[in-house]
Amino acid sequence: MKVHFILRYHTRIGENCLISFGQESPQLLTYLNEDLWHGVFEIDTKKYPTLFYQYHFQAKNGALTSEWETERLLDLSDKTMDYQEVIDHWNPAGAIENTFLTQPFQNIFNPATAAAPTPVGKQTFSHVFKVKAPLVQAGQSVCLLGHGAALRAWDTAAPLVLKRDGNWWTIRLDLTQEDFPLGYKYGIWDHTGNRFLGFETGNNRTLYAPSAGQKKHLITLHDGFMRMPNNTWKGAGVAIPVFSLRSKKSWGVGEFTDLPLLADWAKSVGLKMIQLLPINDTTATHTWTDSYPYSAISAFALHPIFLNVEQLAGKKHAALLKPYLKQQKALNALEAVDYEAVLQMKWDIIRQLYDLLKADWLKDKDYAAYYAANKDWLAPYAAFCRLRDVNGTADFNRWSSHSVYNAKAVEKLLAPGSEQSDQIGLHLFVQWQLHLQLKAATDYCHQKGLAVKGDIPIGIYRHSCDAWMAPDLYNMDQQAGAPPDDFAEKGQNWGFPTYNWERMKNDGFAWWKQRFEQMSLYFDAFRIDHILGFFRIWSIPVDAVEGILGQFVPAIPVTEQELREAGIGFSYERFCKPFINEKILLDTFGADAHWVAENCLEAVKGGFALRPAFDTQRKVEQYFETQKPDERNQRLRDGLFSLISNVIMLNDADAQTGNWKGAFRFGIEKTTSFQYLPEEIKGPLKDLYVNYFFRRQDDFWQIQAMEKLPALKRSTNMLICGEDLGMVPSCVPDVMEELGILSLEIQRMPKASGAAFFHPKDAPYRSVVTPSTHDMSTLRGWWEEDRNLSQRFFNEILGYQGTAPYFCEPWVNRSIILQHFNSPAMWSIFQLQDLLGSDEKLRRENPHDERINIPAIAKHYWRYRMHFGLEDLMAAERFNADLRKMVTESGR
Repeated sequence: MKVHFILRYHTRIGENCLISFGQESPQLLTYLNEDLWHGVFEIDTKKYPTLFYQYHFQAKNGALTSEWETERLLDLSDKTMDYQEVIDHWNPAGAIENTFLTQPFQNIFNPATAAAPTPVGKQTFSHVFKVKAPLVQAGQSVCLLGHGAALRAWDTAAPLVLKRDGNWWTIRLDLTQEDFPLGYKYGIWDHTGNRFLGFETGNNRTLYAPSAGQKKHLITLHDGFMRMPNNTWKGAGVAIPVFSLRSKKSWGVGEFTDLPLLADWAKSVGLKMIQLLPINDTTATHTWTDSYPYSAISAFALHPIFLNVEQLAGKKHAALLKPYLKQQKALNALEAVDYEAVLQMKWDIIRQLYDLLKADWLKDKDYAAYYAANKDWLAPYAAFCRLRDVNGTADFNRWSSHSVYNAKAVEKLLAPGSEQSDQIGLHLFVQWQLHLQLKAATDYCHQKGLAVKGDIPIGIYRHSCDAWMAPDLYNMDQQAGAPPDDFAEKGQNWGFPTYNWERMKNDGFAWWKQRFEQMSLYFDAFRIDHILGFFRIWSIPVDAVEGILGQFVPAIPVTEQELREAGIGFSYERFCKPFINEKILLDTFGADAHWVAENCLEAVKGGFALRPAFDTQRKVEQYFETQKPDERNQRLRDGLFSLISNVIMLNDADAQTGNWKGAFRFGIEKTTSFQYLPEEIKGPLKDLYVNYFFRRQDDFWQIQAMEKLPALKRSTNMLICGEDLGMVPSCVPDVMEELGILSLEIQRMPKASGAAFFHPKDAPYRSVVTPSTHDMSTLRGWWEEDRNLSQRFFNEILGYQGTAPYFCEPWVNRSIILQHFNSPAMWSIFQLQDLLGSDEKLRRENPHDERINIPAIAKHYWRYRMHFGLEDLMAAERFNADLRKMVTESGR
């Protein structure tokens, strides 16, 4: 069949539009004018009785971008038809309407409704109208009116009501007797009141006469999105880690079974979303250091600490729990989570229940289906857990056997009757039970009209099952982190290996797609932790301890030639090695300078150099781990760290003279190495530094992100929110806007250069506004940190005159919360602690006890817990009524 495709899309000279059929390679369309492209193709109807096709855009540099539309289907089965014409609109990924076609909107907030369309009988038809309208409410339908009898002559009392077919609203009409061109518009018909509500905005759409000379033909109009207000929907949510929940039935820590209680409360006050921190298994050492939720031993497995053992035991085995009830009560009464005690108690109970339940569990057909669907990650994870415990470490490099992953060897370990199969089965059993409890909890949230938002960590734990299975997916000789900022002057070193994006790209990002698929079993939306890592990552050598020695990767390097052309010159010894002279030594170590010079340094021309035993931060760290942990040794260690990082440039030490290329160390002006440079080169060096970090990389980093994020976004229909905080390249907002990824806006972390604060009223629509996150102090804690800053905030942002209260009083806290509710942002999400801060009776006495994480502390204990139960929260009538009022009056 001959098919004529017409695409409405604005292009410029040098740009092209293409079309692809099925899985075939794209073919070039013909340029008509700057707004129209077309092409006529002979389609093999035996191969494609139903044709899926898609448009693509080719930029001047040859880069190819596919439109976001994935539902262009053309019925070619009518053998009496010899010609079809299709008129399409390009669907960009960043169209706001596409946001409303994501999982939470389709499944929860605005599920598809079936209303009776206008009957068209079995009449012949010449035109098919299709349009998308994701914001049509329940009890409403899209309708069509226009010129001519067939389009009801603009009669709003009797419009043509379209039928919903997937995400399209469609109707087939016979327009062969009409005079063209025809003007038409879509509108909304209310079935409940049996009335016309109004037309879409904008000018009339125009339909021109079909091409002459065709015998039997059909014209299909894919009219894109109905033109409706698309920035009025708003929602609010609460953010809290699962471990922070508290109920009468929990066992010393929040559990998946506590989520329904949270959902009941959230629903009662009008919230629409529950946001959680990562819930993956982090058990590496069986100590409190595993409390860090962003350091999972599996990107897929759930954490056993969230399993409710009482539900697992049921009435049949309730007696088994009696010896633990006193301990459960004591742990549940603690102000914070005792991670080690809770986990040990739970594992004691789980092992006993496993022995009692495993016979029936292995016969469970539902479990068999779950195992088959998740075997790729589940079997290796279970084996990994057993090998971790047998060897006493998660560091697989130190295992006595199986240190290199082998799928067949894992199968043997799991084989029934093998020496380890029963203990490995314990971990399979636990994951199945966790899945059941989490699925039931999130299903309950959905029934209450609540979306559940998860969190995707940017990294993986170095000694994780993921790294064991596929070390080639990661740069194991590097560590991910963040450059220095106001919160961490030495930068952050998260310890995770960085991603080998080239290797991941080779298999179509299969690991990421599997990860998203697993998340979508429970979550409707997710937050990409440190989305900047998809543009570039702060990569720290494995021999460094502090983030200050990192550099952005990938990046366009600074070269020796550039330095020479700028009149700076180049000296490898002076720029790339720690600069240490006698004054620096005395200023850093004081009375201990002589000891450092004698034991850690060697004299060289013009000063000192580090001895090989102390020439990296990791070596220094290892040395002082063997020494007495007193204040002096800590001071010596930190001083040596400072000496090692006292460099101007970071590079490959094997670079040959004349061909050197590398990176600037971040914050060179603060180094004494920079201060001792000749004055005449400081200015040019600083200019090149600014160019390196803030100018030359933007286009390059945008290309890097667009090689990853579109493919990853296509692999899931969850709503994606990016954590775009920190040192944000100017290309990041453009990419997020182009892809329809929601940004994160925080009042005390303005993105505008030179601004002290961000006002929620200035938030873009497609964003999430929040007063604080888990990585910072709560509102009340922040208010007390800097008196001058809170005074400015009180006057400039809240608009009050006079002296600010010393403490963040409930009325001040409420004013800040209200600003966020009234923001134009799509989502306002609050930590529970910040919401409670508005109530004098409910808020915690000490606001500093509410903080979840301190990023500057590498081994922070994540143990914050609500100071009263969810049952008490539900009963707090005055607080709930006030919160419900704020939600309702803000239109959320």
